[in-house]
Amino acid sequence: MSDNVVGIAGDRIRSIVERIEHIEEEIKALNEGKKEIFQEAKGEGFDLKVIKEILRLRKQDEDERDEHASLLDLYLSAMESSEKDRANAA
Repeated sequence: MSDNVVGIAGDRIRSIVERIEHIEEEIKALNEGKKEIFQEAKGEGFDLKVIKEILRLRKQDEDERDEHASLLDLYLSAMESSEKDRANAA
């Protein structure tokens, strides 16, 4: 009876492993396609850093983007104020 259980588990494990391998192959193909699109954009003169930033921002919802922009402005203002204070002190 234990041989039967091991055989069933072995077949199930093989099935899971093969499905994962198949998905990994699909991911590799998709990543190659993504790389080709980035190369196409670069060839047309687009800045890839900006395109990647757009992709990152589009994954966020509007509230997250607004919060990020507000914090960025706040931090930049704080840095500029600090630099002005140091310049005035000198």
